[in-house]
Amino acid sequence: MEKKIAMIIAHQDFQDVEFGTPYKFFIDKGAKVDVFSNKNGTATGAFGLEVEVNGTLDQLKVDSYDAIVFIGGSGTPSLRKEPRALEIAQEAVKKGKILGAICWSPTILAKAGVLNGINATVWLGNDPEYGMTTNMVLAKYGANYAGKEIMVDGRIVTANGPPAAEKYAKAIWELLG
Repeated sequence: MEKKIAMIIAHQDFQDVEFGTPYKFFIDKGAKVDVFSNKNGTATGAFGLEVEVNGTLDQLKVDSYDAIVFIGGSGTPSLRKEPRALEIAQEAVKKGKILGAICWSPTILAKAGVLNGINATVWLGNDPEYGMTTNMVLAKYGANYAGKEIMVDGRIVTANGPPAAEKYAKAIWELLG
């Protein structure tokens, strides 16, 4: 059976490698991958990668996918402020979907409340919106910051940045069975 994956990127300044590596991995494995963002049209990565968006966050139907995969990058705060992004993460957990977040995007899952009591990792850096480091943002919302390259806890996969992109994709694929 074909696996269906929804990848979520910021419309501006998503992380190119964190998107491109898993996208190619999933496509090569025969998955159907749709890309969602906070706006329609062509999304642009921080290093210039252009990606056609299949739909907006409001159009994403969690029931239609086996996995929901958030991509990080400096555009993450623009996604994190979208109530629908938080709802998607909550719905994915409630419905037992595989949920992934890499780089800065685990802070979206944290803000959504789905990392409370979960072992997770994140890109370690300053989060201007919160005035603290990203690991502290995770802790603020009850996550157990693991400080690792990749962390799998139940059906939630978190990773800390571009060098972990392939391991991130493989961990999600393994959970898909």
